[in-house]
Amino acid sequence: MFSSPFIRLDLRRLILLLTIASVLVTLTNSFYSIYKVQKSLLMEKTMEANRVYAEKMAATTDVFIESAQSQLEYSANVLKAHMHDESFLMREAERLRTQTRTFNSVAVVNAEGVIIAVSPETLDVKGVQLTSKDSLQSLHAQQPLVTEPFVSPAGNYLISISHPIFSDQGVYQGYVSGTIYLERDNILYRILEKHGYKDRSYLYVVDHNKTLIFHPDKSRIGESIANNAAIDSVSEGELGVKDIVNSKGVDMLTGFAPVQTTHWGIVAQRPKAAVMAELDKQMQDVFVVTIPIGLLTLLVIWVSAIFISRPLWHLARRVTAIEHSDTMREINQIHSWYFEVANLKSAILRGFGKLSHQLDKLHADSHSDAMTGLLNRRGMLKALDALTVKNVPFSVLALDIDYFKRVNDSYGHDVGDELIIAIAEQMQKQARQEDILCRAGGEEFLIFLANTDINNAYEVAERIRSAIEDHDFATVGRITVSIGVAYWPAGDVRMEASLKQADIALYQAKHQGRNRTQVAQTD
Repeated sequence: MFSSPFIRLDLRRLILLLTIASVLVTLTNSFYSIYKVQKSLLMEKTMEANRVYAEKMAATTDVFIESAQSQLEYSANVLKAHMHDESFLMREAERLRTQTRTFNSVAVVNAEGVIIAVSPETLDVKGVQLTSKDSLQSLHAQQPLVTEPFVSPAGNYLISISHPIFSDQGVYQGYVSGTIYLERDNILYRILEKHGYKDRSYLYVVDHNKTLIFHPDKSRIGESIANNAAIDSVSEGELGVKDIVNSKGVDMLTGFAPVQTTHWGIVAQRPKAAVMAELDKQMQDVFVVTIPIGLLTLLVIWVSAIFISRPLWHLARRVTAIEHSDTMREINQIHSWYFEVANLKSAILRGFGKLSHQLDKLHADSHSDAMTGLLNRRGMLKALDALTVKNVPFSVLALDIDYFKRVNDSYGHDVGDELIIAIAEQMQKQARQEDILCRAGGEEFLIFLANTDINNAYEVAERIRSAIEDHDFATVGRITVSIGVAYWPAGDVRMEASLKQADIALYQAKHQGRNRTQVAQTD
């Protein structure tokens, strides 16, 4: 037992120290894992909630736009027979504006682009000729339209929802439009402002040109947004989520959805910092709950360590006094209440025996090809090292399956693997006990024949080649191989040169028609 003037290390203290270290590592790993998992879950949950909310708001906006267009369509059908009745036009415009409060203003424009009726009448635009490109969008469209944002003749930044007016004869007479003032209180704000979350999340709306048409900060209405991945995606009509840095440089977790009727995009987002603050609070709660349990666990472990170590402590104490006559009696009296105390030596021996067996098996596995059981490249190099260290000459056969690619292409890789296994079995049947068989990779094999000259090696190669040629393989039938033969005489000749010669001979066998054995030419 190790001891020092400062601390005496015994089993009880070692168990406790190891346990404390294990608990600390486990707690640290647990906190880290919980943090990573919770962070991922919170971010995914936040983005998915934003996506669902954005999709819901997009659907609501679609319904609103369709409802507004239905109102305008009804008015267009009413107005088509009264386009020259100024009083009727004014009454209908007023009714359309005040009936549902959908629009900030309503206007009727004739086919010449002149405003002939407007509500409210306080807008001094009646009789005004529309001239700007933006204000003429609905006139030129001659179909139901939601315009891009523009500044009206009255100076309001707005979007216009319009419906054409055609006579019963199909003659275009103008259009009726309802406007939504983007920089003032409007129906769009009343729909989108009802945001049920209180977690610093908010949403905004952009048109297909990436221009803000709704934002909690009204001063940003009309701002064109660049360098925002969420806006780029929703402007293309995509539905999804993104973790982005917005145009103001703030990390945001976004969900977005397109408004199908207008090609707008609705983006709901929450600052990542708010999610991280929530995560920090959760981790504090986990810490508060975990620490008492951890302390209780340490106490239980301390008591358990005393009971576990006591028999071994008594055993160690008695063993140090082996010269006393009553030591064996005292050891006999030790209460060995668990198996390891009574059978420590045999358990260790059995453990080491099993470990040795497993290491031997792992060593063998690391040097064998998993598919064929032949030596792999690592095993081959080790075998060659043994031959070269002992300076044992050998011949080498480089074997390759002919047209193996056709087998894979025609029957699939599973059949190709079965063929490789069958070829290896044929090689093992024809090879000698002392021969070293290796799979070099793919359909290539190497066979090393120790203390075998080139002529005998050629005979072995021909025996293997003929056996494979005559064998009827499952699924693929008859298969041939090509073999290159080379010789390493030991001494100062580089072994790599002989391997290269065998490879060249194999290459020559391939080019001379395959299904043959070619002996390497020597200088």
